Amino acid sequence: MSRAFLQLQLLFSLWGLAAAAQAQTLADPTRPPSGFNLAQSGVNPAVVAVAPLVLESVLIHPDVRSAIISGERLTLGEKIRGLRLVRIGETEVVLLEGGERRTLKLYPGVQKKPAAAAGRSQSGG
Repeated sequence: MSRAFLQLQLLFSLWGLAAAAQAQTLADPTRPPSGFNLAQSGVNPAVVAVAPLVLESVLIHPDVRSAIISGERLTLGEKIRGLRLVRIGETEVVLLEGGERRTLKLYPGVQKKPAAAAGRSQSGG
């Protein structure tokens, strides 16, 4: 009976180790994006590779419009990486550097299509 107990104990130990190893590979969904708050953490931002700017969110309130670009909240006129935010739309923003305009889209892979004409008759009953 003690041999069966030892085998059972070994089985549970191996199962526990396998579960722990699998849990270590899971990413934390609440972790901020890489490069978030580098200036405050003491890391030299010049050392970190520059990632492309990404429009993550657009916030439109009656008093102010702002955009989250690569983890940083900006309002009109503020700069990110030398680019000034000059326009905030519902699904895109426009950044300006010198005479060069750069548009960031909230959903870059999605293109708007006009809705079906309202005057068309629907078949049915």
